[in-house]
Amino acid sequence: MSEIHRLAVVGGEAVIARTTGHRLGQVLLPRSRFADVEAVATATLTLGPDAGAFYDRGWARRATGRPRPALDDYRQAMALYRQAGDRAGEAATLNNIGLLYNGLGDRRQALDHYHQALPTFREVGNRYGEAATLNNIGRVYSWLGDRRQALDHYHQALPTFREVGDRVGEAATLINIGSVYDGLGDRRQALDHYHQALPIFREVGSRSGEAATLTSIGRAYDGLGDRRQALDHYHQALPTFREVGDRVGEAITLTSIGSAYNGVGDWRQALDYFEQARPVFRKVGDRAGEAVTLTNIGSAYHGMGDRPRALDCFEQALPILREVGDRTSEAVTRYNIAMIHRADGDLALAVTELERAVDLGRQIEHPGLARNIAMLEQVRRELAQTRTQA
Repeated sequence: MSEIHRLAVVGGEAVIARTTGHRLGQVLLPRSRFADVEAVATATLTLGPDAGAFYDRGWARRATGRPRPALDDYRQAMALYRQAGDRAGEAATLNNIGLLYNGLGDRRQALDHYHQALPTFREVGNRYGEAATLNNIGRVYSWLGDRRQALDHYHQALPTFREVGDRVGEAATLINIGSVYDGLGDRRQALDHYHQALPIFREVGSRSGEAATLTSIGRAYDGLGDRRQALDHYHQALPTFREVGDRVGEAITLTSIGSAYNGVGDWRQALDYFEQARPVFRKVGDRAGEAVTLTNIGSAYHGMGDRPRALDCFEQALPILREVGDRTSEAVTRYNIAMIHRADGDLALAVTELERAVDLGRQIEHPGLARNIAMLEQVRRELAQTRTQA
């Protein structure tokens, strides 16, 4: 098919080039061959505007960490789909714009686009698109800390993916369900879902999906305290992300490796991986990823005893986390700030930050809530004691 497309482009046969180019995109995208998809779409567009080519190129650019050019492509695809009255194409593009905004940390914009896409998919009877959008809405709610809403949407999406035979969608939803359980501290349930997803991604040849699952499995093992298993899975995932050009997946895995080293007190190794991840997050415009990495860098400096540098990192991360609505990471960051204030003898400030962390933890059912409450009561006692002595 690629040779037919090449000859059509050379010969100026626009209809054939567009048809074969879009078909190639649908074959290559699930296999994470993003560079090939972009090359095919760009060649097609030399023959004039085409919604399918803009859509495919937008997908490839988003997947390889170039959100702004991807958004330009999606907007051009959207205009052409609307002009042609193609409601299915319009819905698919709305869904992918939502994915892009989610990657940029703009959850509200993401939800707005998903909620435009969902009724359109239902209107045209596109069950696959409906399931994909339900899955994506679930991911936003998970990011916002609303795990019940997340699971509700995932459990609507999963049987629909199975019904339409979409193995990639099924595996992605299993990963997302596992991630919710991981966030709730139920690592065994998380691993069960990840281990259902992994063979599916391998079966369909999705290298990016396989790598993402390996990273998720690594995080679950890290949560269980099995750092060897965690690092083994991370080091399987990292070269695959690099091979397929998935910069976000690469940065997430670098951060996860750093966190594993943080967990065993190897602060220097941890910092090395965090410092590799941070510029990648910044380059692809992932504000949430950058902020979480700043928090992790702060934790490493705190472990090394450099409290001023740690506090500086936490205070850089905090406004970004609030901006993107990541309440889980905000709670962690506020706890870390409180521990620095406590170590510096600023107990009143420590209590204030712990109160905020506990409030956030209650909103999102944070697995560290009991620890945070216990620490809050401890620091309150310490503060009362110092006031009594004064």
